[in-house]
Order: sequence, then structure tokens, then C-alpha cells
Amino acid sequence: MRSRRRTITDKWTKTRIIKGSAALKAHIPDTRRLDRCAFERMLKRYGLVYVKPVNGSCGIGVMRAERRGSEGVAVQAGTRVARFATSGQAFRWIVRRKGKRPYLAQRGIRVIRISGRPVDFRVVIQRNRVRKWEVTGMLARIAHPRKAVTNGSQGGSIRSAHEVLVSQAGRRQTERLIRGFARLARLTAKQFARSYPRMNELGLDIAVDGKLRSWILEVNTRPDPRPFVLLDDPSMLRRIVRLARGYGRICNLKVTKAKKG
Repeated sequence: MRSRRRTITDKWTKTRIIKGSAALKAHIPDTRRLDRCAFERMLKRYGLVYVKPVNGSCGIGVMRAERRGSEGVAVQAGTRVARFATSGQAFRWIVRRKGKRPYLAQRGIRVIRISGRPVDFRVVIQRNRVRKWEVTGMLARIAHPRKAVTNGSQGGSIRSAHEVLVSQAGRRQTERLIRGFARLARLTAKQFARSYPRMNELGLDIAVDGKLRSWILEVNTRPDPRPFVLLDDPSMLRRIVRLARGYGRICNLKVTKAKKG
């Protein structure tokens, strides 16, 4: 059944939508509803798990759990790191901290880093005036030095995606990765449009691991344009704002917490 909705906040629903595409499925980290069994199995298998609210934004409430051999399990929430002897103890701490909110567990991707800080990429795709999808913006987000999430609202830094990728992968691989980001964005938009034809914009959070493989961490149905204010080149911001105006969105461009990287 098709919906007239233009936004979705439920991360589980969004994950199920993109998993419906065979082409996208290979780029989606293992993601499940959070319970003790799922958490412990994923931590044992992958060694790194992120837990996040089903309904949430701006990196609020996201926690990172990592298995550290004989040292047990470390869980990071904001700038706080708690250490536990077992995954069961770590899970109970997470449950107390999250309260009654439903959460997801997602395989942690060991992303490329700059000065030890995790990096991911925001890719924006929008409908133009003739209802065709256009990739309008890409940027890199670098986590706050003491945090595990890259969101600008959590003190992350914003830089050019091309610049960051060249520094980590070289020019040839950068061009391949950027083409891949655009392809993932177009496939994601096509997949969402099947059930939500009135959607006008999407923001993909894409991670690149040490083997230069791209992963879709999350899809946002109302992406924030403000990080693009911090790029030296204003052309992407102008295009995002222009297309948004075409479907009736007035963009807030006041930057409060994100930093220029």
C-alpha cells in the first residue's frame, strides 16, 4: 500500500524498506531489534555493536559497545565509557540507560578515521521540479574527539567528502567511492518511492570501512541542510535550498554546534 507521508522517523521501518532491494541489501549492516540475545550474538560475531533509538535523531541516545578480549566489554555513551566483565552486564547497563524506549542493535562498521576520530558521509538526494531525483550534496562528518557519533549536533566537524576521501584512499578510489555513493542514493530513493511516492528528499549516512566498502548506516527522510553551510564551496548548499524551496520546504541555515573541519 502506498502512503502519502513525506517523512518517517521509525528506523526499523526505514531499514526494512531498503532491505527490500537486493542491490542495497549487501550495503546494509546487520540490524535487529535490540534484546539481550541479539546484542550478545552480534557482539560475539562482530566485536562492535551500535545501539540506537528506533525513533531518534542527531545521534542522541546512540551507544557504542565493543568487545575487548580479556578486558571485557566497553560501552560508550556520549563522552562516558563504562567497562564490564561480560556482555550480559553491558546489556543490563544499556537497558537501564535507554529506559523504556525501543532500540535497535546494528553491526558496528570499523570506519576510516582521521586523527583517530571516526568519519562517515552524508549524501543528500532530492526531487527536482519535474519530480526526478537528483543527488545534490555530499560531505564528510568527523566525530568529536571524545565521542563515537559523527553528528554535527554532537560536536562533529564538517569537511569536503572529496577532500577526506582523497586523503584516505587516493584520487582513483575517491572517484569510485563518490560514484558509488550517488548510486546508493538513487537506489534508495527509488526503493522509498515505491511505498512513499510523495517523499521529496532523503539523506543517507554512509560509512566506508578499512577495505573501502560502503555501508548505509541510516536513511533520513528530512535531512538537515545546515552542515553544508560549513563547506568552502557553497554550490551544494545553494542547490539543496533551491530544490527544497520547489517542494515547499524553507530551510533553517543557522549552525549552532557543528564545526568546520
